[in-house]
Amino acid sequence: RVVLSSLLLLYSVYAQDNIRLDCYPEGGANEQGCEARGCVWKAASNFDPAGTPYCFMKAEDIGYIATPTGNGDEWSLSKNSGPRSPWGSDLASLKFSFKDIGDSVTNVRIEDYQKRFEAADHVDFPRNTEPSTEHLSVKVRNDSNPFSFAVQRKNGLTLFDTSIGGLIFADKFIQIATTLPSKNMYGWGENLHQEIKHDFTRYTSWGMFARDEPPNSQGLDTKNLYGVHPFYMMMESNGQAHGVLILNANAQEVRTIPVPGYVYRTIGGILDIYFFPGPSPAEVIRQYTAFIGRPMLPAYWALGYQLCRYGYKSLQDMKDRVASVRSYQIPFDVAYADIDYMERYKDFTVGTSNWAGFGDYVRQMHDWGMHNILIFDPAIQADYDSFQRGLDTGASFIEWERQYEVMRSIQDLYPMAKNTKIMLVVVWPDRHVGFPDFLDPTNKTQQWWIDEFKRYHDNVPFDGAWIDMNEPSSFGTNEDHPFFFDDPDHPNIEPLRCPTSGPDADWDIPPYQTEAVYHYGFGNILATKTVCMRAVQGRGALRLYNTHNLYGWSESRTTQKAVYEATGKRGVVISRSTYPSSGRYAGHWLGDNTATWEDLRSAVIGAQEFNLFGIPYVGSDVCGFNGAASEEMCLRWQQLGSFHSFFRNHNSKDLPYQDPAVWPSVAAASKKANEFRYSMLPYLYSLHYSASLNGDTVIRPVFFEFPHDSETLGLSEQFMWGPSILVIPAVYQGQTEVDGYIPLGETSSITYCFYSLYDYSYGQKVTIGRSLFPAPTTFNTPTFVKSGSILPRSPPALTTVASRLLNFNLLIVPNDPDGSYNERRASGNLYWDDGDSVVDDITKNPHTETAFNYVYTTEGKANLTLSVAYAQAPSQPSLEYLEIFDFPSSPTYTSFTLDGKVLSINTQKSKYSPITRILTVYFGSPISFSSAGTQTISWSNAVTMLHTNRVEA
Repeated sequence: RVVLSSLLLLYSVYAQDNIRLDCYPEGGANEQGCEARGCVWKAASNFDPAGTPYCFMKAEDIGYIATPTGNGDEWSLSKNSGPRSPWGSDLASLKFSFKDIGDSVTNVRIEDYQKRFEAADHVDFPRNTEPSTEHLSVKVRNDSNPFSFAVQRKNGLTLFDTSIGGLIFADKFIQIATTLPSKNMYGWGENLHQEIKHDFTRYTSWGMFARDEPPNSQGLDTKNLYGVHPFYMMMESNGQAHGVLILNANAQEVRTIPVPGYVYRTIGGILDIYFFPGPSPAEVIRQYTAFIGRPMLPAYWALGYQLCRYGYKSLQDMKDRVASVRSYQIPFDVAYADIDYMERYKDFTVGTSNWAGFGDYVRQMHDWGMHNILIFDPAIQADYDSFQRGLDTGASFIEWERQYEVMRSIQDLYPMAKNTKIMLVVVWPDRHVGFPDFLDPTNKTQQWWIDEFKRYHDNVPFDGAWIDMNEPSSFGTNEDHPFFFDDPDHPNIEPLRCPTSGPDADWDIPPYQTEAVYHYGFGNILATKTVCMRAVQGRGALRLYNTHNLYGWSESRTTQKAVYEATGKRGVVISRSTYPSSGRYAGHWLGDNTATWEDLRSAVIGAQEFNLFGIPYVGSDVCGFNGAASEEMCLRWQQLGSFHSFFRNHNSKDLPYQDPAVWPSVAAASKKANEFRYSMLPYLYSLHYSASLNGDTVIRPVFFEFPHDSETLGLSEQFMWGPSILVIPAVYQGQTEVDGYIPLGETSSITYCFYSLYDYSYGQKVTIGRSLFPAPTTFNTPTFVKSGSILPRSPPALTTVASRLLNFNLLIVPNDPDGSYNERRASGNLYWDDGDSVVDDITKNPHTETAFNYVYTTEGKANLTLSVAYAQAPSQPSLEYLEIFDFPSSPTYTSFTLDGKVLSINTQKSKYSPITRILTVYFGSPISFSSAGTQTISWSNAVTMLHTNRVEA
């Protein structure tokens, strides 16, 4: 009994130390200050988790008392007698409520009775819902002091439980804490995570506030990056999943605690929490994107290879690099120009000397079947035509609230802006700039922006837009000696200064500033690297303190319209700053990364996370933006990037070129990797269609397909490309083989397996479990296809325009439940449209959709059906041949029929190998399947089966 009591005591102490709610999250705690806040001081021991706070709240005493209002789903909350908030006065009374939205979403709100800023009022979520077999319930504990609530499944599993206390609601500080049902949490962003799954062995704080801050992969770095995504997914112990969105646009943070659980803090708005029940990971994301909005469908050409560089010295420099890549016959679709093409970095201009003839070069690229994307920053210099046209048409900009706040030392330099309150700041142009107000309720600003794109397109016929610096970014805010003072390419103009004392200071230096400020140390404020939080937009109705994180989202929404109207086509928009539902309007690149192996590995995780966030058109700057790339690392990054939807090589000025043509080995590997990617573009494009229609992910964590295989929950260096392809990239220096995990997938009737899809043992079944796979630089990335799949493919060409003219082929990889070649099945689908028309409604876009189904029977008969729906695509290539893995024996070529009629087979090109068991069947003439209806290709084999000598890698 003594031993048992001691163990229970130790466990109690351990549990308490794993659930400490930090009372000094801003840092600088000491015992005296801690106790002055009414908190507990207890030094951590060597056995406590890393990051254990010494000063922590008496959380069980902090919170509110709940009183029923008479409505079953609403309670009135009054502040209890426990400790008070150190970060401003607690609101005395609050309203707690919950409701179901449609069939699958549960919403919990904690808010002031007085109206406060709500993100939901300013983001145009469609708020649609998906059917679900699960329904969540909210359990309110109103008989306790403090009150708490829990969200539970029908089976009683608790997903969210606030009974650990710590609820605080002050004007500029809101906190809620919860325990979690497992340690398998994914998401929250935008931050750089070195593992796909959050680490609950320690206390870790992650800031969420849009800032012009490059990622750092050198060790644990919790800083906030360019966008804000307060969304996470949990995998529960039984393989089920759920998701949670805390819809808030203010500066915020999440602190994971080992129990497991987390503390969420924000400095404005309300607690507006949405629960998505799944129960599968895929269903969670479908429910989430139904609610926030499905992602856009990129133009087909936007899935091609893209090349960019900041620091082209001239148009000729750009032409030379493009020509070098093309000379290696590398499939290549998009050439970019960074801000170098502009006249002194002003939007909607072209450099008059080194870039003369730029528009003609873009037209020449179009003749080659290539496309062009240009960078457009939101910052508009306050003394040239575009700015004046904005003023003339009534466009609004981010402003000071009152005239007396305006920095006259800056404003008086600009006659166009002199009599305005426009907040002028420093970015790339030589002179001060203003930021357009994309939340303008009159839409005059949005229309001016669209008109500028249309006007400029007449000069340079670009095809897509890359919007950068839209956190928004401001150089040198409140700095005495900003970095550009030492840059010979930028004049030493006065930077923006935000009030840091007096009655106006609490917007930029509120009582609590979040990890998004404290991470950077003393002297930083919310406005560091951006504009003042006391600024206003929305014609003065909105405080930037509340809307800052919406800036990139709002610019993306308007820029998508601008691209549509300027080009008359779909094109694509790439945005640096994002927020929930940004994927409806734009893709994202993972920021100004560095040419290191660590950054290469982090790109594997970042692409998966943004698919969870509903932004599947995502990728990294291949080979790294900052720093000089090595040959081997760039080769491996080109190979990895060939699986990312957004596939762009990009680096910074004054660094060596790093396009594939720099090194013959990289050129050869890139050609090979790009050819594989281009052959799979019909599959990849169909995945993006499914994302736009159903909310599916494109790049997804392995556990999405194998949620009951616990080994998949922490796989950070491999991923699924849709439901069918497993990718295990080489991401370490000197690596010649990859250590990968091949998951076991089982349902009640089917066991899935994988076959090699790359140079090593192509077409052969691979062993389930962890294995080493050869990965020399001369091989493509280790890639495997899941049985039961049919993948539409086409021959690679040098551009997507050329490849779209070539006929399809199908890769068929049947299931073999028991290894006996009894009834085997496979299925897949193809989406096809013209690839570039504007898509206002994915359900109404003219297209052709084909479902493929393959069955091989015990009698040695095979049937492949092509079921075509909609049949609205203006043109669609035909089907030229089939490739079938693990086929039992050579078919009887004379037995082939199409809808019962004899089907001619090209026996000279068709072949079967009894060693590899790969069958390739070329049709005498390609089969058209562009009309609605079903066609069936049938054939038979000799009944004799060979069950031995099946090759397994």
